[in-house]
Amino acid sequence: MEQFVRAVFSIEAMTFFEDPKTKKASRKSVWISFGVLTIVLSGLLLIPTGFVIERPGQVFNVMGEIDGDQVISSSEVEIYPSETKFDVTTVSLLGNRESTPSWVQVFMAWADPNQVVIPLDEVFPPSFSTEQFRAESSLQMEVSQQDAIAVALKELGYEVPRVLYVNTVLEDAPASGILIAGDLVINAGGEPVADFDSLKAIIQSTNGSALEIEVLRQGAPMKLAISPEKTGEAWAIGAMIGYTYNFPFDISLQLGDVGGPSGGLMFSLGVLDSLTPGSLAGSSHIAGTGTIDSDGSVGPIGGIALKMLGAKEAGATLFLAPEDNCSEAIDNIPSNLTVVSVRDLSEALEKIDLFTTGQQLPELQCTN
Repeated sequence: MEQFVRAVFSIEAMTFFEDPKTKKASRKSVWISFGVLTIVLSGLLLIPTGFVIERPGQVFNVMGEIDGDQVISSSEVEIYPSETKFDVTTVSLLGNRESTPSWVQVFMAWADPNQVVIPLDEVFPPSFSTEQFRAESSLQMEVSQQDAIAVALKELGYEVPRVLYVNTVLEDAPASGILIAGDLVINAGGEPVADFDSLKAIIQSTNGSALEIEVLRQGAPMKLAISPEKTGEAWAIGAMIGYTYNFPFDISLQLGDVGGPSGGLMFSLGVLDSLTPGSLAGSSHIAGTGTIDSDGSVGPIGGIALKMLGAKEAGATLFLAPEDNCSEAIDNIPSNLTVVSVRDLSEALEKIDLFTTGQQLPELQCTN
């Protein structure tokens, strides 16, 4: 019995009376582990990732106001109030070429179904600075708004002739010191240019040879020679080209610090509603996305799953999606949000009418 007690006491002594040297070594090991962990976490926060993160962005009702100003306004014609909400949906982008998200943020985004991680080069081409990206995005929005107004006015029976113009000339670019903002582009390489795609094709065909561009500058015709330079895989003159229309009256669109062309369809619907008495879709809350061409065709956009999510969170009940985005949209429709595909403005108006009058909407089916 006495031996058993001594044995138990010996074990307890081993348990509760730790050797100071062992304790010191244990603490040292803990501090080393903590230091390694700190270095790893710091690296995850500081090391560039090569990715950007997309999230649902803000939603803007084009029939409403931003910072106290009407989104759609005019100094020359009456803008009618409407109970309809037409929401432009956006995507929020975290990161750019100068500052990418941390690895911690990337890991968290990968685990979140409401965020999308995208390789940096897919959004910001290596040959583009963030400044150039923003300039192009801003120009795309401006062109989109001009097209949206033109399409709406054509729907109302107005004539709206269009011409290309120089919006911005990039510093140290081939066009720098030759073209100036406000020049109206008439011909390129001896061929009339009525749209940006035509001008872009002519620039690509030069393979770097000097290109003669005819412009109107303050009403006077001028012929200018510019030698395009290779930017990535394409030839470029270093000028942002936009459209300008000869509208029958002044009408303005403003959406704050938002870029890109994807609000075109919703802007057209908003302009139609604003220029006609009453409410185009009653008290319905309709959201959507899609570019719009001068002929009224609705084009595809990126991030449609995130935009549908943003629309639902904003309270929309109907979402207009470009037909070419159908296959991506159909697998990502949030609950309690009706989604229809549209090819052009006319089809969008037809489906809005079906929705607001309580008729059966066609089931979303993808043909592409």
